[in-house]
Amino acid sequence: MRGLQGKRIVIAGGATGIGAATAERLAEEGAAVVVGDLNIDGARATAKRVTEAGGTALAVEFDLADERSVQALISRAVSELGAIDGLYNVGAELSPETMGRDTDLLGMDPAIWRRNHDVNLLGYALTCREAIPHLLDQGGGVIVNTSSGAAWGGDPSRPAYSASKAGVSSLTRHIAGRWGKEGIRCNGVAPGVVMTDAFKQSDSADVKAWALRSIRAPRLGEPEDLAGVVSFLFSDDAAYVSGQVWSVCGGWSLRE
Repeated sequence: MRGLQGKRIVIAGGATGIGAATAERLAEEGAAVVVGDLNIDGARATAKRVTEAGGTALAVEFDLADERSVQALISRAVSELGAIDGLYNVGAELSPETMGRDTDLLGMDPAIWRRNHDVNLLGYALTCREAIPHLLDQGGGVIVNTSSGAAWGGDPSRPAYSASKAGVSSLTRHIAGRWGKEGIRCNGVAPGVVMTDAFKQSDSADVKAWALRSIRAPRLGEPEDLAGVVSFLFSDDAAYVSGQVWSVCGGWSLRE
């Protein structure tokens, strides 16, 4: 891909899964990556794989739900790398304690809604707010946010998660509309079911079977599928793409 050599990209949520795969792919394309995550051991493991493969990576512990922690992540990235050229938001509140209590509205717990909002939506808004001035200083840059097929899927459960991800799509369009003329592109990706290590290790045979029946592809997604699309959106090959949220779901969601 064109234009990734030497770029400096912060990955907010890069310890495992899609974030880790994207960190490795971006590094393969020549970018330096800052791997931020609450799971610092996982972030360090990702950074180690990148550096052992000849790339440049820095692991930073941070919490998407903590404003000061978000500020510290971006400040550390700028301090260590000199500047930043991009931000990839991929962290999310996926703990069983939260996801398992995200029921329909009649059984809703407002605390679950607040937690999803604070991490999945407000956290992304905070990382973007901190990154945008630095991107403007560079004459522009790229932000990619992770939404979800759940944002428009009409899931009978997980309304708090789905609503937070719908908000991410709106946030993405806001950034593209507000700072596009100043050289900032902002796009999103909306994954379907992705076979992360955590998902593979879970007791999810029924979910896997349902997902495979629901999509048009012959297999379920892998983190590397998202990593390739995200890396493309950061590259100069996607220079005329902005304000879009792309479904990367094996044809689960068919949308214009």
